[in-house]
Amino acid sequence: MISRLTAGNVFKVALAVLFFPLIAFLVLVIGMGAKNKKVLLEGGIYAAIFIVAVSLPGDIAAVPGIAAMGVSAVRSYMLRDLWLPKRVRKPRLGNTVQEHAPMRPPVPPSQAAASLPGSSDELSTALTWVSSQAKQNQHRLPADTYVTILETCQMLDSVIDAETRQPSGDARFEYELEAMVREYLPNVLQGFLAVPPSMVDNRQPNGRTPNEELVEQLRLLLGQAETLHSTRHNQTSADLTSTGNFLRERFGHHQPGGFDFGIK
Repeated sequence: MISRLTAGNVFKVALAVLFFPLIAFLVLVIGMGAKNKKVLLEGGIYAAIFIVAVSLPGDIAAVPGIAAMGVSAVRSYMLRDLWLPKRVRKPRLGNTVQEHAPMRPPVPPSQAAASLPGSSDELSTALTWVSSQAKQNQHRLPADTYVTILETCQMLDSVIDAETRQPSGDARFEYELEAMVREYLPNVLQGFLAVPPSMVDNRQPNGRTPNEELVEQLRLLLGQAETLHSTRHNQTSADLTSTGNFLRERFGHHQPGGFDFGIK
């Protein structure tokens, strides 16, 4: 994964640590910075619980206040993409999608399978480029689509990490993963940003506006990312179970007082 160790992120974390007694308000601040209504509402709930708990007398009132602080801290970590963005590295020419690049078909499955194990860093860089572009143009994106893009990138990044640690060897799966990261997701975002802001609410021949098209296409891509994520991690769980079955079969019937090396 791309490091988040940047001067801006260090400064933000330092402020969070310095004002730790007010950690219950951090999710609210994150929502305000990201202009995300759902996060704003969630943060407002934690802040309200904390304020009420502090204003009430007695030790029992401290329990909900401490709980609000703890939950807010955990949620702030889960929402780190909204306030602690990854460091963006300048991509090498040819490794990531170029601005306004035309949609082109992904490479065949056989080539994708051969290239993925050696290109995980480039795939992560491509995802970072997408999240960076979304953040820079957040004010132009329809409501909630920015969070949808970040969730999609986070899921795909988790799949890339799993493939880096232990390649699945599934050519079709690796083809779909690389196509999502290198082609579909970047081109959907680029296609929308290429539309002039004054035209994003204009109805097209199909009856939809560019804003509505972006929401629908990102929903489909998020669904595909969820499918890739569950498929990859279900396979990991299945592999672990198979290993366990083998070990239980081979070494699970030791004789008391003796050694069993699995040799009959």
